Amino acid sequence: MKKTFLLLIILFAFYSVKAQNETGANPYQRNNEIKLNLISPLMGALEVGYERLLNKNSSLGISAFKVYDHSTNYDMNYYISPYYRYYFGKKYASGFFAEGFGMFTSIDGKKVYDTADHLTFTENKDVYDLALGAGLGWKLVTKKGFLFEANAAYGRLVFNANKTDHTQVVKLGLSIGYRF
Repeated sequence: MKKTFLLLIILFAFYSVKAQNETGANPYQRNNEIKLNLISPLMGALEVGYERLLNKNSSLGISAFKVYDHSTNYDMNYYISPYYRYYFGKKYASGFFAEGFGMFTSIDGKKVYDTADHLTFTENKDVYDLALGAGLGWKLVTKKGFLFEANAAYGRLVFNANKTDHTQVVKLGLSIGYRF
């Protein structure tokens, strides 16, 4: 009898703690986002992203970029970029934000050597590298969950920058998406 009574008290204590936590939570809170960059098709590419909101001020995400039209003279082949964002807005994970990102990238191995006599152009294999960088942006989220985002970020190649003419990466975005 004492064991049953003790078990009921423990279960009641856990239930009351859970009920207290649920009263402060927003039942309409959504923590996942998918996005499509509207600028990337102008460069002959496609960029999609996913973001997981950790709390009111921070999130983790990943974006993937793939060039499908190489006639645009865009030297990037693709990248996969995880990022962390910190939001400064008053609303849940919206408003002005700063981000830090990493990037695994594939860039054309073109290199131009400029000597005193002449200019030499070489075409090597694609260069795979990691980049690190930071960026700024702004996000607006509607009550229905639709979102609009503008961001710009800059980073530097870490390991193989000497194998290509490109030592830096730039991420530009004007995205639409949905928070669910």
